[in-house]
Amino acid sequence: MLSRTNRFHGLGSLHGVYRRGSTVRGPLFAVRYQPNPRRATYRAAVVVSRKVHKSAVARNRMRRRLYELVRELDGQISGPFDIVITVYQEGLLDEPQARLRGQLKKQFKDAGILK
Repeated sequence: MLSRTNRFHGLGSLHGVYRRGSTVRGPLFAVRYQPNPRRATYRAAVVVSRKVHKSAVARNRMRRRLYELVRELDGQISGPFDIVITVYQEGLLDEPQARLRGQLKKQFKDAGILK
């Protein structure tokens, strides 16, 4: 799990990223990001809609898998960004962790989030 300083708090903080952020789309999820110079470190959130999967257990599993990957990339993130990862395919449950890691790294590099 991400540390408390790297998590979003409240729904209102996501609205700014949704309004003013840029998006990098992949086959399973999209990364929406925005630089935030008012913070010292990045913040990340993972959003999985009920439309993706009806089971809360499955949605939470997807969320936990992506949070773990973001936590592993913690030292490589280059500065204070607000990052929202939106899952839109239930195939993320069956995807191997190594392939997910590669996809997330690719999308972060395309966005300019990684060093």
